Amino acid sequence: MTGVQTASLLRVRSGAERVTNIELFFDLVYVFAITQLSHYVLSQPTWEGAGQTALLLAAVWLAWVYTAAVTNYLEPERIPMRLLLLALMLVSLVMSAALPAAFGTGGLVVAGAYATIQVGRTIFAILALHGEALQRTFERVLPWYIVISCLWLLGAVWPAHVRGLVWALAIAVDLLGAALGYYTPGLGRSRTWDWTIEGNHFAERCQAFILITLGESIVVIGANLAGLPTLTGSSVAAFIVAFVGSATLWWIYFDRGAEAGARRIAASHDPGRLGRSAYVFIHPIMVAGIIVAAADAEVLAHPSADGEAATTWMVLGGAALFLAGHALFTAVVWRVTPWSRVVALTVLASLGLLAPHVSALALGVCATAVVVGVAVADRLFRLGVDTDTPHPAHTKELVQS
Repeated sequence: MTGVQTASLLRVRSGAERVTNIELFFDLVYVFAITQLSHYVLSQPTWEGAGQTALLLAAVWLAWVYTAAVTNYLEPERIPMRLLLLALMLVSLVMSAALPAAFGTGGLVVAGAYATIQVGRTIFAILALHGEALQRTFERVLPWYIVISCLWLLGAVWPAHVRGLVWALAIAVDLLGAALGYYTPGLGRSRTWDWTIEGNHFAERCQAFILITLGESIVVIGANLAGLPTLTGSSVAAFIVAFVGSATLWWIYFDRGAEAGARRIAASHDPGRLGRSAYVFIHPIMVAGIIVAAADAEVLAHPSADGEAATTWMVLGGAALFLAGHALFTAVVWRVTPWSRVVALTVLASLGLLAPHVSALALGVCATAVVVGVAVADRLFRLGVDTDTPHPAHTKELVQS
C-alpha cells in the first residue's frame, strides 16, 4: 500500500462532517445488540444479571464507539473503508447473536468476535494511516488490544462467575488504556490533542447510539402491548406511562443539550479530551439507563402487582442511571453542577422506600413524573447553563491536559 493510496482514505476536513449512509447501515447491527441486551436484563432481573448485562454493554459500546472514531478519521465512502465496515458488521452480528449465551456456551464466540473487531480494526487503521501522524497513535493502541483480547479469550474458558471477573478486568484495562493515552514502552503515550477528531461528527455518531437505544425501548413497549391477551384500564395506563417515560428521556437529551454539546466539542481546542470524557466514558451510562428502563415491559405486563425488588430497581434504577449519566455529561461539558438532576436522583432514591407498598404502575408513574420534572426544569432554566456560548474554560484545555 503506497503513501498516495493510504492518504486517499483520510477524510477531507471541510467543516462539519456528515454521517454517511454506510455508517448508518453499520449501526443497524447494534440495534440488534441493544435488543439482545434488553431481553437479557429482563430474563435475569438480579444483581448478578445486572452486572453481566453491564459487562456485555461495555463490550458492545467499546466495539461501536472506537469504530465511530475510525470513521471520523478515514473516509467511510472509500471502498476499503466500506469493506472494513461490512466485515465489522458481520462479526458484530455474530457477537450480538451470542450475547444471551455469553456467560454460558457462547462465551468464546462473544470473546472471539470482540477480539477480532478491536484488533482487526486497529491493524487496518495502522495500514491505512501509513505515514500520517495518527499512525503512531494506533500503533500504541494495538499492544493494548492484544492484551485485552487475551483477557477476553481467557475469561471465556472459565465458569460464569470467574468469567465475569476476568472480563471486568479486561474492560478496566481498556478504559485505563484510553485514560493513559495507550502508553506503550518505546512509543510513549498519545496526548488527547493528537486525537484530531471532528467534533460535530463524533457527537452526532454518539447521539445516533442514544437514538438506537431509545428506539429499541419504543419497540419493547409496542411489542408488549401487542402481546397482552386483553386490554385493561391499568395496562393502557402503563402503556402511556412507559411511552411518556421514553419520550421524556429523548427530550432531556435532545431538546437542547445534544446540539449544544456538539457545538462545544467542535469549538474545543482539545476535542479528543472532551470526546473521551463526555462521550466515550459517560454516554454508555445513559445507554445503560435506557436499557434498564426496559422494566416498563414488566409494568405493562403486571401493572397491579406490588412493587417487587426486581421491578423496583429497574424502574427507578433506569431513570437514575440515565439522569446520573446526563448530569455527568452536563458537568463535564459545561462545568456546572446540574442541580435538577441531583434533586431528581434524591427523589428516586427516596421512592425506593415507597416501592414495597405501591403497585408497579404507581411506581412507574412516580418515576416518570420525576423525569418529566427534570425536562420542565431544563426548559425553564436552560439546563442551568448558557448552551449557546462556548465556555471560556475550554480555551485552557491544552494547558490542563
